[in-house]
Amino acid sequence: MHKSALLTVLCLLLSLSNAFAQGITIQPEKPTSSEIFEDIKKLNFLGSVLYVAAHPDDENTTAISYFANTVKARTAYLSLTRGDGGQNIIGPELRELLGVIRTQELLAARATDGGEQLFTRANDFGYSKHPDETLDIWNKDEVLSDVVWAIRTFKPDVIINRFNHRTPGSTHGHHTSSAMLSVEAFDLAGDASKYSDQLKYTSTWQPKRQFFNTSWWFYGSRDAFAKADKSNLVKVDVGTFYPGHGLSNTEISSLSRSQHKSQGFGNTGSRGQNDTYFELLRGEMPSNNDIFQGIDTSWNRVQGGKSIGKILQKVQEEFDFTNPATSVKELAQAYALIEKLPASHWKTIKSKEIKNIIAACAGLYMEGVTNTNMAATGEAITVKTEVINRSNAQITLNAITGVTGTRETIQKPLDNNQKYTTESTFTVNAATAKTNAYWLNELGSLGMYNVQDRTLIGKPETPKTNALRYEYTIEGVPITYEKPVIHKFNDRVKGEVYQYFEVVPEASVSLEEKVQIFASNDFKKVNVKVTAHKNNLDGMLSLDLDNSWKVTPSSIPVSLDTKNQTATYTFTVTPPSSQSETNITPVLKVGSQTFTKELVTIDYSHIPLQSLFLPAFAKAVKIDIQRKGDYIGYIQGAGDAVAENLEQIGYQVAVIKPSEVTPERLSQFDAVVVGIRAYNVVDEMQQVQPMLLDYVKNGGTMIAQYNTSGRWGNTKIGAPYTLKLSRDRVTDENSDVRILAKDHPLMNFPNKLDQNDFKGWTQERGLYFPNEWADEYTPILSMNDKGETAKEGSLLVAPYGDGHYIYTGLSFFRELPAGVPGAYRLFANMLSIGKKESQPIKQ
Repeated sequence: MHKSALLTVLCLLLSLSNAFAQGITIQPEKPTSSEIFEDIKKLNFLGSVLYVAAHPDDENTTAISYFANTVKARTAYLSLTRGDGGQNIIGPELRELLGVIRTQELLAARATDGGEQLFTRANDFGYSKHPDETLDIWNKDEVLSDVVWAIRTFKPDVIINRFNHRTPGSTHGHHTSSAMLSVEAFDLAGDASKYSDQLKYTSTWQPKRQFFNTSWWFYGSRDAFAKADKSNLVKVDVGTFYPGHGLSNTEISSLSRSQHKSQGFGNTGSRGQNDTYFELLRGEMPSNNDIFQGIDTSWNRVQGGKSIGKILQKVQEEFDFTNPATSVKELAQAYALIEKLPASHWKTIKSKEIKNIIAACAGLYMEGVTNTNMAATGEAITVKTEVINRSNAQITLNAITGVTGTRETIQKPLDNNQKYTTESTFTVNAATAKTNAYWLNELGSLGMYNVQDRTLIGKPETPKTNALRYEYTIEGVPITYEKPVIHKFNDRVKGEVYQYFEVVPEASVSLEEKVQIFASNDFKKVNVKVTAHKNNLDGMLSLDLDNSWKVTPSSIPVSLDTKNQTATYTFTVTPPSSQSETNITPVLKVGSQTFTKELVTIDYSHIPLQSLFLPAFAKAVKIDIQRKGDYIGYIQGAGDAVAENLEQIGYQVAVIKPSEVTPERLSQFDAVVVGIRAYNVVDEMQQVQPMLLDYVKNGGTMIAQYNTSGRWGNTKIGAPYTLKLSRDRVTDENSDVRILAKDHPLMNFPNKLDQNDFKGWTQERGLYFPNEWADEYTPILSMNDKGETAKEGSLLVAPYGDGHYIYTGLSFFRELPAGVPGAYRLFANMLSIGKKESQPIKQ
């Protein structure tokens, strides 16, 4: 793309991001005149839409953008989960860490398309084939209560379901469950006898209509949809062009969908008419394809709002794009009237909106910057505050209240473009709000996060309440703003970089290895890293693990002088003689406090830096395992930790790039493993595949792990014989595994495997199994979910020349990091195929 064109797109995306209140951007909003005008139009629309589905990337971004930007409705997406059970093509993060990434990607999507983001406490536990299983693992009543809570707090006039609630078992169980719960919650939200404990914080609400966002896909084909009765469908052209942005709605939708980068959802924009259909489920059918028909979306729906509507309509009609400040006086008058209204939902929403518009029209910029991005209790923090009025509007800064509540009286008129700065300090104390991801603070279950604070449930992230409070008089009207303090610095390449200000524990502990495999009775060294988040940290460090395991020394003194200083301490751990599993937890005692959490950072350019404090532990497993071979080549795909896990059982693993593959390099390896989804995401694999097959033909062993079919197109995995991928998967990690080839070396050498090796697996058996293969392959295992036919493509092996080619859809990328003994024994057998003698594992 030409540089100027790329810059234009980036600027448009940035301006879209700045236009919305719940955006992912940390920087202060700096909207243009066109964006301010669009916000004023939105100020004059009092209607809302709630879109409901199961996961990040399930949402129809075209519909969300249309309702937010064309209709000007307040629009939110309720994703029942954070997508924790998905895959990740940009890095190794899985489960809860992936959920954090996908949460931020959803916020980036909403910042782009103008929507807001909501969640329930449901945890994405992985693919589910039926809503019965989904709702059992989720705890149906709790998730249903969260959907009711979302309706009661967001108060939508219209609810739109992404999926069909009437077809259980036809698609992902999470998908159907999201629709079923939405349909049930539609009536419950208005019933004061249901989930009455919520009414201490909100009120009942009855939406007017509910739709199913249908399409030809749900009818099986475009022809079937064309012939279908559409009398109960609302048709909306969502291809609107927005001159103020220079983009069509479908282009904004593509930019929004492209924020789901961890899922590989980069999307190309389109233009022109785009008809979208909504099937009426509840309420009265609109006669004009307007889902808000018959619903008063003007200021008249608010008691006392008529006069406010007149002022704001005048502001809209007379808006001066060259000098938005001419609207400030009337906007301030309207704000004063809004503040006099009786307490109501729309008063709260519109008060916040109009305050932001007033600041934007006046070019009123306010920012409090801390001298650090991370602080613990007892640390003194410096805050540099900047305030500037870049207009002729009459504005006086009356006072600023700091993070800990100290109010400084200022009483300074803000002249046009004259910056006011001040500096203050505060000490972080026990009352200073902690900033860790709220849904990860307590241990949850397989299907549910544990969140006890009702006011946090549904929020996309922990509210940033460590804020400055700015008190102004604007055109004679008192108006107060709260802005979270932030940290920023200048990077020589990136320029101005913003980070959240995080309140953290005084110390963190972490283990270098998350899985420790003990294949003999020998001890292993276990290294613990301690990080001080304050000056002068002194304490005692120990390990907590099962009594049958021996650890020395029993404790180690810790002394760190300066904040951010780290030190590594080494223990030796000896396993019991018999097979055993335990969790190793580092425990740091500092005075009366105990610290057992590690600092985990997630740093990708498309989301803000994420700093998380999560339980620190490693799984230690004593297993009976043998192996053959030493040196393994590993070609990374979408990202996994399998290479590191194989080192735990004594292999030396070289991670190599496709560009580094040569016949000479391959000849060094006892086996070569290809990482997950490599053939989906690494284009160079097609170029090196002939060399890999020659390596096998000359006596090598090659293991290709799972790749996806479907939206990645016709994936070519370059197997030596015909092999066709499918969408077959076994989602029940406890499903029966039948050994088809009991005498095959994969089941016998160097480890004798049986049914016990398939116990204790996590999340699933495997996915995207081949369902067709040439006769040269031997299927090793058979498995299936309840009520389904047997799937025999999870592990296929074929001799090729003097070597062996193995394709497996088994989820080793989940099982090995979880320390599943049988998964390690099976993988060792796969790596050892064709070798004659087993080797003891060296610790």
